[in-house]
Amino acid sequence: MLRVVGLFLFVSLALAKHEIYEGYGLYKVLVKSADQVQLVNHLSHSLDLDVWAHALPGRDGQILVPKETKVLFENELQAAGVEFQIETDNIKELLDLEDQLHSAALQKSNNSRLDSLPFDQIYTYHQVDTFLEKLAAAHPDTVTLVNAGKSFEGRDIKYIKISSTNFEESRKPIVFMESLLHAREWITLPATLYAIHKLVIDVTEQDLVRDIDWIILPIANPDGYVHTHEEARFWRKNRNTNYPLCTGVDLNRNFDIFWGQASSNIPCSDVFHGAGPFSEPESSIINSIFQQYRHRIELFLDIHSFGSMILYGYGDGSLPPNALMIHLLGVQMAHAIDAVKMSWNANYVVGNVALVLYQASGSAGDYALGVGVPYSYTYELPGYRFGIGGLGFLVDPDFIEQAGFETWEGIKTGARFVRDNFKKKSFNLE
Repeated sequence: MLRVVGLFLFVSLALAKHEIYEGYGLYKVLVKSADQVQLVNHLSHSLDLDVWAHALPGRDGQILVPKETKVLFENELQAAGVEFQIETDNIKELLDLEDQLHSAALQKSNNSRLDSLPFDQIYTYHQVDTFLEKLAAAHPDTVTLVNAGKSFEGRDIKYIKISSTNFEESRKPIVFMESLLHAREWITLPATLYAIHKLVIDVTEQDLVRDIDWIILPIANPDGYVHTHEEARFWRKNRNTNYPLCTGVDLNRNFDIFWGQASSNIPCSDVFHGAGPFSEPESSIINSIFQQYRHRIELFLDIHSFGSMILYGYGDGSLPPNALMIHLLGVQMAHAIDAVKMSWNANYVVGNVALVLYQASGSAGDYALGVGVPYSYTYELPGYRFGIGGLGFLVDPDFIEQAGFETWEGIKTGARFVRDNFKKKSFNLE
């Protein structure tokens, strides 16, 4: 009875929470020329709209528009001859559906192990934090839990190190991966949790632990992530309140590489870069990991959503010296994912972020390249959910395990490639 009451309260609170999105419309925007791209970008900026996917010729855009702005937005598009479709006239209805699906999954869940998380739901910050603590206690020979510091609101930012040699073997490469740098991208969390599961709990491929050390940071932006569960589902930034008028910094524009060149100095913008490089505690903590281990980190994976892409730097459109090898490995990882992905999702696209999407500065992926990590990628996980539709940030519980599984196929491919390459490099040095 108490469980039923708890679920009822959970759904009631969730429904109340989503009132802020009442009447918001999600638009699919189709552009045919560079002029139309420029117009849509200008309109999105001037009306302060939430751009989920940037519109490009051959790639539909998705833009979330508040109720009071929809008529003006539609009129401006029509006047410019830009085609659009209304995917949903009230996003709150789909948010309510997402909650209902997750409540049903929670009711069916039966987790009897303290050091394992079933892949049937999206877990909260506190659930993941508890999981990491218990995992490290249950597997002390391979797992080290690191409390790297505090977020802006004072939450612990923890990552785990997985190693069969206690990180003491310098001839082993390190794979560093993180998720939830952008708070609303919930589907990225299963990717890191699934990797942890396959490296620690259900270990079927021993070489991945024997030959490689791992650093995994599941929740890179804890304050923003908590905010998406409690207040605003589509919140993207951190929760720094020290800036005028608006809250938060886009952590993926706050790293010390090309900082401020292709981002915003306006605090209310979703791509606000902050007061300076590493002005935010969350990005500073990630930097500390790079600084400590950059001589052995061979592969960095920053997991994002959405779009079925594997992207690499630099964000200004220039390429690193080993761009050909970076591209070839990206293609190999994409092929591994495409071989097992769900049929309704598109094949992965691989390429430079500025050429495939748009210019961006101060990103974690670019910073990794800048400090000498040979292979650095941003994964953009699929945006289509069979039970909810083509609405990229919403999560159907039935897709959670699949998201972890298929992404892990790409991760394994990348990890084995850098392992083999690192062995050759070590041999040549000897």
